[in-house]
Amino acid sequence: MTALSADELAAVLLSLKVATVATLASLPFAIATGWLLARRRFPGRLLVDALVHLPLVLPPVVTGYALLVAVGRRGTIGAWLHDVLGITFAFRWTGAALACAVMGFPLMVRAIRLSIEGVDRRLENAASTLGASPWRVFVGITLPLAWPGIVAGAVLGFAKAVGEFGATITFVSSIPGETQTLSSAIYGLLQVPGAESRVWMLCGVSVAISFVALIAAEALVQRRRAEPAT
Repeated sequence: MTALSADELAAVLLSLKVATVATLASLPFAIATGWLLARRRFPGRLLVDALVHLPLVLPPVVTGYALLVAVGRRGTIGAWLHDVLGITFAFRWTGAALACAVMGFPLMVRAIRLSIEGVDRRLENAASTLGASPWRVFVGITLPLAWPGIVAGAVLGFAKAVGEFGATITFVSSIPGETQTLSSAIYGLLQVPGAESRVWMLCGVSVAISFVALIAAEALVQRRRAEPAT
C-alpha cells in the first residue's frame, strides 16, 4: 500500500474536521430535542418527531437540494446570512458540516431520547421535591444517567458525518481542498481507471476512523460506569 496523496490526505483531514464540527454543533440541540420528546407532551409533538426524523427517510440528495435552495447564496435564509452576517454555506466546508449535522441529527436525537426515557423519573421527582430547580435536576440527575445514550448519539452522528455523501455533494459539490470529503474522494476515484488500490486505501481509512470512534465511545461509557456514585 502506497502513502496517501496530498489531495487524499486533505480529504481525510477535512472529513474529520467536518464530522467533529457537525457533531459538536448539533449535540446540544440533539440533547434538548431528545429531552423534549422524552419528557414533554404538547400539541404537535408527533409532527415535531416526524420532522426530526425526516432526513432518515428522505433521499440524501433531496435533503442536500433543500439545503441548497434554503441556505444557498440565493436562498431566502442564505441570502440574508450572506448579506447581513457575511456567512456563506454553499460550496464551503462549513456547508458540508451543516449538511452532515442535518443528516446525523435524527440518529443523535433517537439515541439520546431513548436513554433519557430510560432514566427513572422517580429520581427526578425526588430531587424536585427536595427543592432542586428543573435545570439542576436536568444537569445533576438526567444528564449523568443518560450519559451512555448521549455518547452513543454523538458517535452515531460522527460516524454518519464521516460517511455522508449524497447531501454534501449536492449542497457543496466536491472541490479538492475545500469541500472534498473522504466519501466524495472515494466516489471520484471510482471514476478513474486503475485506481482500485487508492479506493481500497481510502475505504480502509474510513473503516479505521469509524472503528476508533466506536472503541473510544465504549471506553468512555465503561469509564463512566466504573466511577463511584456521588
